Amino acid sequence: MRELGVRRVIGPNASGALTRDLELGEFVVCDQFVDRTSGRADTFYEGPETTHVSAADPYCPDLRRLLLDAAGKLGIKARDGGTVVTIQGPRFSTRAESKWFQSLGWEVINMTAYPEGWLARELELCYANISMVTDHDVGVEGEEPVSHETVVTVFNENNSKLRELLFAVIPDIPPQPEEHLCATALRGARF
Repeated sequence: MRELGVRRVIGPNASGALTRDLELGEFVVCDQFVDRTSGRADTFYEGPETTHVSAADPYCPDLRRLLLDAAGKLGIKARDGGTVVTIQGPRFSTRAESKWFQSLGWEVINMTAYPEGWLARELELCYANISMVTDHDVGVEGEEPVSHETVVTVFNENNSKLRELLFAVIPDIPPQPEEHLCATALRGARF
């Protein structure tokens, strides 16, 4: 996409809730991620030059704001901020893992939110994650263990809301400013 001139990307994904207060079908416009994957290619910079891109604020604040504003105008429930933990998959979490993730204060869990957003930052692209809650993770008290069937059902029931949100926000996305957190990610990152 970068080679075609794309500078701003929105990455929707299905996610499990790690808290009871997140409702099925609700969106979380994440502001942080935690990577619990292994073996995924997650950098464009293998050397010989050392490149350390800041991950302090991994998602574009401008795209996040546009998504939240559009959701508000459409009456779509979207939470401002949250941490998505990405696990390796293809399996779901054990109860112990889920409770551990909850104890750390993370909001949503999935298998697909990493490394895309991080790779976009390395390419100085703006990227925003929008996680659709399709289930409550297995460690959430009082909830049934997550199943593929539940995830697919909730995803299909709410896919129209996601499409509506994306079609509403895309025309409002301006070009990426030259002096922007995302556009200048490599500035000072190499030595």
